[in-house]
Amino acid sequence: MVKIKKTDKPSKSNTVKKTVETYPIKKATSKSKNLLFEKKPKNFSIGQDIQPKRDLTRFVKWPRYVQIQRQKRILSMRLKVPPAISQFSFTLEKNIALELFRLLNKYRPETKIEKKQRLLSKAEDNFKGVVAKDLEKKPFCVKSGLNHIVSLIENKKASLVIIANDVDPIELVVYLPSLCRKMGVPYCIIKNKARLGIVVHRKTSAVLAFTEVRFEDKNTLATLISAIRVNYNDKYDEFRRIWGGGIMGKKLVSINISM
Repeated sequence: MVKIKKTDKPSKSNTVKKTVETYPIKKATSKSKNLLFEKKPKNFSIGQDIQPKRDLTRFVKWPRYVQIQRQKRILSMRLKVPPAISQFSFTLEKNIALELFRLLNKYRPETKIEKKQRLLSKAEDNFKGVVAKDLEKKPFCVKSGLNHIVSLIENKKASLVIIANDVDPIELVVYLPSLCRKMGVPYCIIKNKARLGIVVHRKTSAVLAFTEVRFEDKNTLATLISAIRVNYNDKYDEFRRIWGGGIMGKKLVSINISM
């Protein structure tokens, strides 16, 4: 039989004992409780505490007109929009629009109360036999009313036409840009028909027009007309070739990118 030699065991002198480090144990300290403030955990189960406020916007049943205007906006983005309608998305620049509304506010027509007071004072003067020294001149004011403005454009009496971009139905004003270009009348497209309505003391107004202005405002109107002609009348042929819509949603765009 073959004898197997046993390996020599390491001597005790060579071995080093490993000591395990022990972390100091923290002594539990009793915190002093303030009896004035008791801990009252809330219970949010049915019929118990009131639930915290949450954003429930997506669960709201919106009015019918809100639903329709949102659906209309999405459809106008998704579907192809013909150039005659898509040109109403090119609205006037903000700085030019501010100057235009400053001029419009100078030529606001008189209100019903102002007209009543003017007629009463005129009737009193006639009754007393007082003759006015200055003959009444035709007041300078901005013109409103779709049919009235169309006739002014056809007779080339309108010097500047302002059209709202959100007229509903759009067929009421869709022909105005081409009519203005044909008759050589400068036109512009403004955001929000309610802004035009405020000028003429109404809720909304589809279109406004300047015919005459005072001598001191002629230079202001001339600079506005020159800026508007460059942006609209001169670019009419370009707008005729631009189709609108065709903008897809986020989901389809992300799918196309991943593919």
